Amino acid sequence: MPMTAVSIADARNVSRTPAAFANANPAPANPEIDQLDRLIGSIYDGPMESPPWQTAMQLLRERLKAGHVTLMLRPPSTDSAGIMLNTGSTTVQNVQAYETHFFSMDPFIRLPEGEVVTAEELIGKQWLQSAVYLDFLKPLNIRHVLGADINTRDGIECRLRVTRLHESTPFSAEDKALCRLLLPHLKRSIQLHARLDFLECERAMFAGAVNRMQLGTISIDQNGNIIESNQEARRILGEKDGIWLSGNTLCVESAQESRQLQQMIRHCVTDAGAADGPGVVEALSVSRPSGRAKLGILVRAIPMGPFSESKQRPAAALFIRDPEASAVQPSQELVRRLFGLTRMEASLALLLTEGLTLDEAAEKMNVRRNTARTHLRSIFCKTGVTRQTMLVRLLLNSVLSLG
Repeated sequence: MPMTAVSIADARNVSRTPAAFANANPAPANPEIDQLDRLIGSIYDGPMESPPWQTAMQLLRERLKAGHVTLMLRPPSTDSAGIMLNTGSTTVQNVQAYETHFFSMDPFIRLPEGEVVTAEELIGKQWLQSAVYLDFLKPLNIRHVLGADINTRDGIECRLRVTRLHESTPFSAEDKALCRLLLPHLKRSIQLHARLDFLECERAMFAGAVNRMQLGTISIDQNGNIIESNQEARRILGEKDGIWLSGNTLCVESAQESRQLQQMIRHCVTDAGAADGPGVVEALSVSRPSGRAKLGILVRAIPMGPFSESKQRPAAALFIRDPEASAVQPSQELVRRLFGLTRMEASLALLLTEGLTLDEAAEKMNVRRNTARTHLRSIFCKTGVTRQTMLVRLLLNSVLSLG
């Protein structure tokens, strides 16, 4: 049964019905409204899918009996292939043909906000004589095209395209009304996706920086369960030298240190319930049976925000540092660019930061001690330091560790 304008209005009215009234007078089952509800729900679930909106586009394709539903998150241009999400039968070659050539012939460009139009409505009878139809769409058995554009205040430009095959009927007024109804929901969902993508990029950037600094991180929820750990934390725990993971529980070799750590975690998790304040910070050293230097552990409470409601959010962060971890050596090129050093000077500076003496560094570089001393004086002049300890401190406190 086609969804009419009346049924769409009914769907809007049902969404405003008070829950108590709805329970007291249950409405008869309406497959059309249920279908629309599922479709709108899938649009808002779309940002959490990979690829995004696959369920929504497939449901829309089935609802409109379409050959394809395509969402261009970033339309192709002369500078970029763009990002296109497709449902329906297609090939990589067809997608590439559009991204590299036929996008420039697409008549659906800069459509008015909220408008849903067919190709014939847009350019008239000339549609069937256009190059994009004859050379691209007709060989794919595509006859009917429905288009709408989505533009946000943040500068996002997306395009929704729906197609039907030659043997199919043209898109009806009801089909266009359904798409027009869905557009505001899709726009909000795209804005949510953009926000989530920004936060994920920011998270990945900081996570990468923490990993390069060889700092292990473990996030813990309000129940004391581990939510996530980074690569360095997994490496340390995997060694099972003083601390390890059993199921979802942190285990410490020393009974006393284990009690201290659990007490610290409980204290920080409890403190995380407060929305104000900097949060509790506690620290502990964990002995290692191997005899290697103790691990340094710091536990910090993560206070809840004013609108936090999930119990699965991180309530505490545990940081682990292995003082004997092999540091990732910065490249000589970074040292050269940052401090204006020559290749030999950069090599000497890096060896000194590893703890070598000047004589040991000279031997490793296969140069005489006086030559190394000459390079060191030049480094002092370029960096503005006067002692070797100051140079090491300068390099260790620079951005080199993030490279």
